[in-house]
Amino acid sequence: LLDRVDIVEVIDRRVKLRKSGKNYTARCPFHEEKTPSFSVNPDKQFYYCFGCGAGGNALGFLMDYENLDFPRAVESLASSAGMEVPREPSNTPHDPEREQGNKALYALMEEVARYYRGQLRTHPQAQRAVEYLKGRGLTGQIAKEFDLGFAPPGWDNLMKALGTSPEQVTLLKDSGMLVENEQGRLYDRFRDRVVFPIRDQRGRVVAFGGRVLGDDKPKYLNSPETSIFHKGRELYGLYQARQANRKLERLLVVEGYMDVIALAQHGISYATATLGTATSRTHLERIYRLCPEVVFCFDGDEAGRKAAFRALEAALPCMEDGRQARFLFLPEGEDPDTVVRKGGREHFQQLLGQAMPLEQFLFEAVAEGLDTDSLDGRARLSKLALPYIRQIPEGVYRQLMFQALAQRTGLDQASLMKLEPAPAPPAPPAGHPAATPPRQYDREPEPQPRRRPPFGGAPSGYSNLAQAAIALLLHQPDIARLADSASLAELEGDDVGLLTELLTLLQRRPESNTAMLLGHWYGTPEGELLSRLAGQERLIPSEGIEQQFVDTMNVLARVPHHSRLAAQVDKLKHSNYAEISELEKQRLREMLQEKQRRDAERNKPRQ
Repeated sequence: LLDRVDIVEVIDRRVKLRKSGKNYTARCPFHEEKTPSFSVNPDKQFYYCFGCGAGGNALGFLMDYENLDFPRAVESLASSAGMEVPREPSNTPHDPEREQGNKALYALMEEVARYYRGQLRTHPQAQRAVEYLKGRGLTGQIAKEFDLGFAPPGWDNLMKALGTSPEQVTLLKDSGMLVENEQGRLYDRFRDRVVFPIRDQRGRVVAFGGRVLGDDKPKYLNSPETSIFHKGRELYGLYQARQANRKLERLLVVEGYMDVIALAQHGISYATATLGTATSRTHLERIYRLCPEVVFCFDGDEAGRKAAFRALEAALPCMEDGRQARFLFLPEGEDPDTVVRKGGREHFQQLLGQAMPLEQFLFEAVAEGLDTDSLDGRARLSKLALPYIRQIPEGVYRQLMFQALAQRTGLDQASLMKLEPAPAPPAPPAGHPAATPPRQYDREPEPQPRRRPPFGGAPSGYSNLAQAAIALLLHQPDIARLADSASLAELEGDDVGLLTELLTLLQRRPESNTAMLLGHWYGTPEGELLSRLAGQERLIPSEGIEQQFVDTMNVLARVPHHSRLAAQVDKLKHSNYAEISELEKQRLREMLQEKQRRDAERNKPRQ
């Protein structure tokens, strides 16, 4: 399909493009801008925006621009190209029964949603639900947008309406919509409740939540986890937020369905809610694939702050450069629903502007109860904060966090970064001949990442050598034949993993081009990185690409050996030199000599 369509034609039909050199440009359709920074490359069939980082192939553009899921985008693109989409009898050959069962569950959940929606309009007792929703300030339009429904009183309304065969009854049980008691009797899970359909990112109903209208407990009830619904993955309102916003700048995480809906009614259409669970790392990775910022909204009481700190702990490993997390604490007893109804949209947005950055909340939380004016208090603060900062991925943000902690404690940043939980080993007796280490024994071991290859190190614009190699592959995919992915087996890191996958894919499918590669990882953090690297063509040299790629791969392959060398030196360095064996001392001298030779070679001026 991608071979049959021209990305310039696909985009130009929706966004007016202008020729600029060998590429085409326009004002980006995914964010507001005055100067065009949106570029389309007709040779490699991909687009990239230097302003907001959006990028991908023709299929990805269609999905983002028209808010289509993957199958619908394929259908649309195929139709414009005069192609028919082939159909397979089952989605996956390895487990057709499960896929068929899930397909039946998706269809059933849509039926259930239609049933509850109809009951809200026609059931004799639905007026109670309508009055409740009106009392919460909701209009019929917003109820329609979120597909709200009504589960009438009674034990078997849904079962009578949809359990028309033994197979349907089994599906209703599997979906969690029917409950079986100890006597084996089946009854409706939701009774006398306002019902909230829960949709996944593709818009399919996967579960329901219900709010009781009477005095029954619990007040809120969710359907259980099933083969198509996992609470730790889904976010209520995320589908509606994506539909309402072509380009999400931020997502707001609140605690309840009514908060999401009330905010949407007041024009704040980027709120989501977890489904009775704490915010997980899975939730956050899904959010950060869609936008660069998340704001957590909690009550200002003790329980709210504890929940906020759990969210902070989940966020730390996700805080790559360019991502932001903030925390908004509402007055005690208030929630987003009540605040936005009392103060309106502008008032709530003002509160959002005052949300606390992650670093401020972290340091305030760990410093609680400490006297940070005292030396002991500042030492305690550093000890408590460091384990959290070390969870942040390597990058500028992590360095800034160390810097912020240094300012609060009075310690210099380098000292903080070297602090280890274990106490330092005792020093050897002064003046003892055997305690005199060789030259450079006290030098810090070289860090593992970013070594300079023969052509000058990770070129400007790339975070590391793996990214430089990936960029070269995107520019000229056929050079994958020159590399052996097995040589990277001992390396670690997300970018190395992506490089290995990229090499494996290209060696298995050498006909793949840049657009196909971007499509393969579309909608993932890896896909965003690939789009960014593909858009940085100006960093790729005009000649010598094959040799540059080979040099880069050779340096990457040597990193594990250099890392082991540095680790061994470090281990011996932290030993009591007076007590290590003569064999270990000889080995240390050899390793230091090898390190010196490597340093000299690396720092030699290039011709």
